[in-house]
Amino acid sequence: MPASVLDDVSHRRYNPLRGSWVLVSPHRTKRPWQYDPSCYLCPGNKRAAGGINPQYENTFVFVNDYSAVKEEQAEYHPPDNDNSLSSLFLRAESVTGKCYVVTFAPSHNLTLADLAHQQIVTIINTWATLYAAHLSSTSSLSQTVAATALPPASPNIDSVRPKVQYRYMQIFENKGAAMGCSNPHPHGQIWTTTSLPEEPAVEIEQLKSYNREHGGHHMLEDYARLESDQRERIVYQNSAFIAVCPWWATWPFETMVIAREHKRALTDFSSSEKEQLAEVLSEVTRRYDNLFETQFPYSMGLHQAPLDGSEEETQCSHFHIHFYPPLLRSATVRKFLVGYEMMAEPQRDITPEQAAERLRGCGGVLYRMKMNAEQ
Repeated sequence: MPASVLDDVSHRRYNPLRGSWVLVSPHRTKRPWQYDPSCYLCPGNKRAAGGINPQYENTFVFVNDYSAVKEEQAEYHPPDNDNSLSSLFLRAESVTGKCYVVTFAPSHNLTLADLAHQQIVTIINTWATLYAAHLSSTSSLSQTVAATALPPASPNIDSVRPKVQYRYMQIFENKGAAMGCSNPHPHGQIWTTTSLPEEPAVEIEQLKSYNREHGGHHMLEDYARLESDQRERIVYQNSAFIAVCPWWATWPFETMVIAREHKRALTDFSSSEKEQLAEVLSEVTRRYDNLFETQFPYSMGLHQAPLDGSEEETQCSHFHIHFYPPLLRSATVRKFLVGYEMMAEPQRDITPEQAAERLRGCGGVLYRMKMNAEQ
């Protein structure tokens, strides 16, 4: 039987049928769900675990009161491999880490689609600050950025330096209850872990293989160039980034934001490039909301170089952002990954080209701002 300590600690369990891992966080079932009048993300309010938020004016970062992984926990040591069936099939490994919450703004109802350009730039700078502060000193990326101090120097980042070096930082946002968001105050999360998670690990292997097999070329740099030439899957673009409904998209209105030039991580971007990234994020999220005139749900995540990786992993990584939204035909009709998709492989109805055309036509003023102006 698995050790009882696994009932209380973060760990990964191995799936020998797929050769993959799943993160298990048994302590996280205690987190609160959805809104109450004393929203624990608003300025000055009491958080779920008792802390008091400052009267912040832009972003605010704090360690998640219900972190999926923790810095300190009971130790788990896998039993010795004795070639038994248990050692073959019941594999687990301890995972530690640090999880942050990033509120996007003090306002309880302003999403990325609503925020002013400079407010989104502030969010990007916050992401970059946290990423730089967690970089391994041996990473070539750390040699390109100035030493970054975490609080108490900053009143809007409630954190301290991590106690150990983590392998990866996943920055993401779940928008809407349909995507499991437990509080409607617009916010994102940042999870740092001692392990390299499955999705970025698979992508990095593909990026490394492409780089080796194509004379040092970078896959997403080449792909961005192709999409820019063909144009039919473009949702929005500027000189630094391109947002497309990718050729291989699974979700109906799935998009990917790709740096045109080879950029390994947030720390590679100039101030001008961060401004342009903010522009693209605003355009994509506004078009989503305008499509069905609703608060369009999605899961969004940044993929970039590991915090602590080999030189090949770092150099072959290419910054990009995935948006996975579930809506299909209206504000109430969504796509489900069930049946064939769960048992065989992903399937979609509308083509990425059709999805991109519809999103291109949804630019302009955010629909709810028009409605407010007409009232």
